[in-house]
Amino acid sequence: MLDLDPVWLTARLAGVTTLILLALATPLAWWLARSQSPFRPTVEAITALPLVLPPTVLGFYLLTLLSPTAPLGRLWVQLTGDALTFSFTGLVVASVVYSLPFAVQPLQRAFEGVDGRLLEAAATLGAGPRERFARLALPLARRGYLTAGVLAFTHTVGEFGVVLMVGGAIPGETRVISIAIYEQVETLRYGEAHVLSLGLLLFSFFVLLLVYGGNSRRLYPRGPHAR
Repeated sequence: MLDLDPVWLTARLAGVTTLILLALATPLAWWLARSQSPFRPTVEAITALPLVLPPTVLGFYLLTLLSPTAPLGRLWVQLTGDALTFSFTGLVVASVVYSLPFAVQPLQRAFEGVDGRLLEAAATLGAGPRERFARLALPLARRGYLTAGVLAFTHTVGEFGVVLMVGGAIPGETRVISIAIYEQVETLRYGEAHVLSLGLLLFSFFVLLLVYGGNSRRLYPRGPHAR
């Protein structure tokens, strides 16, 4: 019988990671979209690093950073008594890092599309920065949030290299779907590997269909006002 624990664990990891990412990515993406700071290209490059780094390289540095011998890992041990490495919490931290660009970049593009004249008009009417952001920028960027959430969730579901290096393969703790597939192939259980792989394939396809379908309706609307 197929073990479904990796499926539930993967869904929990991706859900928690996506919620954290949307909260962290919102101020960062807003700053990248609106700032004229000379440090902006540097911040953009750092944010995009997980897109180009080999997962083993990123996983190695995360493993080093989170280990109990490093300052951050040692502080976590002192506060909680547990190590970050090879734990679900450490896996969440690693997932936030490697999925960061998949949340930041769609939000940045969405915020760049917000008409600055609307914000200026609201300012002349007495709206403060927080009110302008909450009542104008956020509603206008809702499609960016949908895209960011979907891509961050999907990328977290499919990651393998970073997950293996930081989390290992502890059943019920860090053994997610991608790790389970790898183990089943290693032990020649191709039937179980095929079921999980096909599930991931279909899930990824329908997620991309949702994203591209939504963008297509936005770019090419139908109806009496369509061009």
